[in-house]
Amino acid sequence: MSIVSQLATILLNGLQQGAIYVLVAIGLSIILGTLKFVNFAHGALYLVGTYVGMLVALEKPVGGKLAEWGITELGLGWGFLPALIVAPVVVFAIGLLMERFVARPFYDRPDTDQILLTFGLAIVVQEAFKILFGAQSYNFSQPGWATGPVSMPLVGTIGKWRLYVIGITFVLVVLVYALIEFTDFGLVVRAGTLDAEMVQLLGIKISRPYLMVFGVGAALAGVAGVVGGALYTVNPYIGMETLVPSFLVVVIGGVGSIRGAVLGGVLVGLTLSSLVAVAPQWSQVGIYVLAAIILLARPQGLLGTEEVTP
Repeated sequence: MSIVSQLATILLNGLQQGAIYVLVAIGLSIILGTLKFVNFAHGALYLVGTYVGMLVALEKPVGGKLAEWGITELGLGWGFLPALIVAPVVVFAIGLLMERFVARPFYDRPDTDQILLTFGLAIVVQEAFKILFGAQSYNFSQPGWATGPVSMPLVGTIGKWRLYVIGITFVLVVLVYALIEFTDFGLVVRAGTLDAEMVQLLGIKISRPYLMVFGVGAALAGVAGVVGGALYTVNPYIGMETLVPSFLVVVIGGVGSIRGAVLGGVLVGLTLSSLVAVAPQWSQVGIYVLAAIILLARPQGLLGTEEVTP
């Protein structure tokens, strides 16, 4: 394989890997940037989206307590497209409940309280799935229409589903960016971020846009769970495994910046794919080194803004 082909392959693999982190990181970023709420349970939303998507799309033999209760097979078998619709809707609803009953009482509490609360909730969700389904991994089969290789110039053959992941992420990023930047809803959200008290004095109930922001962020994690689940195996630990790199994406790109989340996701994905190709043992370390270098040079992240305090 020529050097050009190797570079093109690394680029595509990096974009595919980064796309999953981008979907999770955008939700994290807009929730943290808008609501000033540190949501360590965001990985649990990814986990829920993956399992819901798998069980809507397929019928799977299951273990854990479900098997002990006599439920040896579970799932609807509706196919992948219904899963791509149902899972985000379910996770969106869960996000609304989280905002109302978990996040809202803690908006004025210190960051440490928010971290402890949401991290504890993430552990509870992880262990609940481990008890119900068992600790084993499940195979989330890719849809038939997106299975198989695609021949591309320079790259050669690449899995078709990887291209779909990049495409789905691109479309969703554009839609969310348009929602935040070019709609009245987005205007209220951005104004509330700068001065929530003034927005309320103008007669706008800021809690409703905040509720929707949390729900949209959760739904993006649900989509990421479905498309990411079809790339990797599904187990109760994938939420935590995805959360940490996604947080790195947020701090690299800049809290509250959708463009920053995209840029951070691409950089993290390319770093991982490059190191996997040349030095696999350093692949995970590399993204932390990248984050450290960027934050030393620009503490607010690449596209973040410095907060002005009185």
